[in-house]
Order: sequence, then C-alpha cells, then structure tokens
Amino acid sequence: MRRLLLISIAVVMCLTCAGLLARHYHDQAVLFESQRDKAKEQLRLANDTIINLQMRQRDVAALDAKYTKELAEAKAGLDSLQQCVSAGKCRLHLNATCPRVEATVTAGLDVAASPGLTDAAQRNYFILRERISLAGKQIAGLQQYIKEQCLR
Repeated sequence: MRRLLLISIAVVMCLTCAGLLARHYHDQAVLFESQRDKAKEQLRLANDTIINLQMRQRDVAALDAKYTKELAEAKAGLDSLQQCVSAGKCRLHLNATCPRVEATVTAGLDVAASPGLTDAAQRNYFILRERISLAGKQIAGLQQYIKEQCLR
C-alpha cells in the first residue's frame, strides 16, 4: 500500500510538473507571438514610411526639374531679347514723354533725340527683368512645394 501511495504521489508530482512546464511554455509562446506581431506592425509602418518618403522624393525631384527648366527657359528668353536689343534688331518701347523746352528755339529744329534709355539703364532693365522672373519662378516653385509636400 505504501508503495502504491508513493507511486501515486510521484505520478501526481510528474503531472503537476508537466502541467507547470506546459503552462510556462504556453505563456512563452503567447509572449513571443505578441512580440512577433508588434515587430511585424513596426516593420509595416517602417516600410510604409519608406515608400512615402520615396514618393515624396520623386515628387520633389519632378517639381525641381519643372521649375529649373522654366527658369532656364525664362533666362534664355531674356538673353535672346537682350542680344536682339544689343544688336539693334529690336527696340525697347517706352511709355515716355519728352519735356517741352521753354527756351527760344528756331522753328523746325529738333531739340532732342527721341526718348530712349541710356546703356546703363538698358542693362539695369534686363537685370531687373531677370531678377523679377527668377523671383517669380522661385516663389511659384516654393508655393507648389508647400501645397504638394508640406500640406499633405
């Protein structure tokens, strides 16, 4: 009888140990599953972020190329106009009036030449046009960047 009691106690202890081990490994499996799911979610978020950043880089590069091309075209147009004026093929038209000269002048003589810009004023005119064009294109590019990238 005593032997049977010892065997019963040993069996109960073995079953209890087996149960505790099973519980321990089950808890570990649940913990590892939770960690795996959390890592998967973080990986998915990181991949989404990378894809988003790549799309933004492409968009910004396209925007930059567009406005760089527009700036180059505007500069080429101004250079062409300046060369045309410098060569004498084109003229700058001004909305100007000549002041009347009150001095006594012999009738029929021209007092002054037709209104026009000095060479320095003409150079300044083209510099100002170039800067205005450049500033306008830069502002348009920045506004587009803000609309497409910053306000997303």
